[in-house]
Parts: sequence; C-alpha cells; structure tokens
Amino acid sequence: MSIVIDGGRVPKLLSRLHRSLAAQSARNQKNDPGSLRIALINNMPDPALEDTEVQFFELLESAAGNIPLSLKLYSLPNLPRGPAGQEHLDNFYFGIDDLLNSRFDGAIVTGTEPLESDFRNEPYWPAFTQLLDWTERNTSSTVLSCLAAHAGVFYSDAIPRHRLPDKKFGVFHYKKSQNHALTAGLASGMQIPHSRWNEVRADALTTSGYQILTQSANAGVDLFVKKKHDSLFVHFQGHPEYATRTLLKEFRRDIKRFLRRERETYPTMPVDYFDAHAATLLSDFREIVIASPREQLLAKFPEAAVAAAIQSTWQASAATVYRNWLQYLISRKSAASTLRDATPAARA
Repeated sequence: MSIVIDGGRVPKLLSRLHRSLAAQSARNQKNDPGSLRIALINNMPDPALEDTEVQFFELLESAAGNIPLSLKLYSLPNLPRGPAGQEHLDNFYFGIDDLLNSRFDGAIVTGTEPLESDFRNEPYWPAFTQLLDWTERNTSSTVLSCLAAHAGVFYSDAIPRHRLPDKKFGVFHYKKSQNHALTAGLASGMQIPHSRWNEVRADALTTSGYQILTQSANAGVDLFVKKKHDSLFVHFQGHPEYATRTLLKEFRRDIKRFLRRERETYPTMPVDYFDAHAATLLSDFREIVIASPREQLLAKFPEAAVAAAIQSTWQASAATVYRNWLQYLISRKSAASTLRDATPAARA
C-alpha cells in the first residue's frame, strides 16, 4: 500500500475496508520526505462523510501505483454537524489552524450540500475564502470538487452558478476539448458521474482565463483548470471519485426526501446508470409511490435487485486523470528540491 493517513488516526470505515492501513499509518507518522503530502478537506454532510473518505482514498490509491502518498484529513469549520459527525471530526480530523500553518504538495476540497442561493450567506464562507487564499500560496495544485468548484470560481473571478431546471444526475459522456497533461492517456471520450442542481458555463470560464479540458453536449463542462499564483487549480463539476453504488444511494436518499415531503417532485432516475431490467423495476416502484406516497414504501425499494448489475464505467478514466495530477505534483516537488539544492552561484 503506497498511501498512509498522516498522524496515524485512521477512520473506522477506512480501517475496516483496508485492514493494514492503521498499522502502516502508525509506522509512518514521521512521513517519508519523498512522499507526496496531500490535504483532503472533506466538507460533505455527516451521512456522506465516511463514504467520501473511502472514495478519495481508493481513487488516490488506484492512481498512485508505487508513488508514496501521505493523506491528512481536514474539514471546514461552521458546517452543520450532528453529534456523531462532530465526534468523527474530533477523533480523526485535524483543525483548520493546523492546515493554514502547513504546506502540502496538493489539496483536495470537496463540496457540501448548499443551504443558501448566495455563497456569501453560507456559514462556512469566510473559512472557505481563507482556505482558497491559503491554497494559492501553499500547494502546487488544488482540486475543487463540484460545489467547491462553483464556489471557487465565484470567489476568484465572480463567475456565477446557474440553477438547472432539473438535477444533472447520472453518468455522462465527455469529450476532450484540448490536450493537457491532466488528460494525457485518456481516450477521446470518458464517462463521469454528476449530481448537481447548478452549473458554471463555458463562456464565462473561458472569458476569465480557464482552460476547459472536457465538455459534453448534454451536461456542459466537467474538468477545467487555471493557474492561480503558485497553484494549478483543477475543477470538476462532476464526481470522478464516486464509488460504483454512490448514485444509487443518492437516488434512494432523494426518494426518501420526496416521501417525507422534503422535496416536491419525485427524483429523476440517474442517466445511463441502470440497465434495462433495473430501470423497469425502478419505474414500477415509482408508480407505486406516486399512487400512494408514504415513507413506509421505502422498505420496498428494490436496492439489492438493481445494485448487482451496476457497472463503474468511469473509474479507469478517473484514475488516469488523478495519476496525471500526482505526476504533476511530483514534477513540482522535484523542481523545488533541485532549486533548494543548487548552490548560490548556480541559482544566480
């Protein structure tokens, strides 16, 4: 295993799924100076907190190969947390002050569930902007995922997000818009999961100097980049880190919200995610729910029957992009090391 958890505090689900991780992380608390140091700032709501840790850990592990990585866990303050979520952070995460007084080779910042139409009214906004300012000077590259990407371009370039008529939900086909180191080794097209109610648009991004690397006729922009001071900012509107069944879990969650009257409409089925048999089962379930909506019907949701046939069509492409990202971090780390080792005369 090429990846360890910095500080040796391994969350329970990660430890259960990767049994050697806790012992290996404990042995490597001093950190190999040759390791890439990556900060994961996980801002997801409590029910998705541990799943997100696993998703990014497994994506990075798949991408890393023999590259040694040290992953340190953080979360923004002032996010809504229940007692269990806060206890998890207290046990396994480091405080924001630790982050802001450190330097990392790379950072990954997740989104969270939006509460306000205006980012500036979100309770975490001051901490988020402080985080973005820090990443520009203290990382070689920063990945912003989904809502974090929207918030990042709004803060840096005043690019607005636009509300969609329906949730962009499912697995969408993207084509490379231009060649870039991050998309090296990819076929001309790739599949990426999306789960969002908003978008940032290509014309606004290009006007502000962003390079759009992948784009879809049906789902807009996905991957785009821009250098900001010392850091290459990498933005995903989608979720290359998603596990095979993540969209299924979200679909079931949205149905539950409909049955609880927390949303007005029955959720749209994820695009290009289920096979024909699963889609039929889910359509039949929808008819039952619409006829007499009540929360008890969720027990009849055919989760086991549809889950077995789901295929992850995006994980190989996701690993390729993240492998390219890690190689970029290595090149920056090597360049910085060469500069430090140079004699004063050579630097002159």
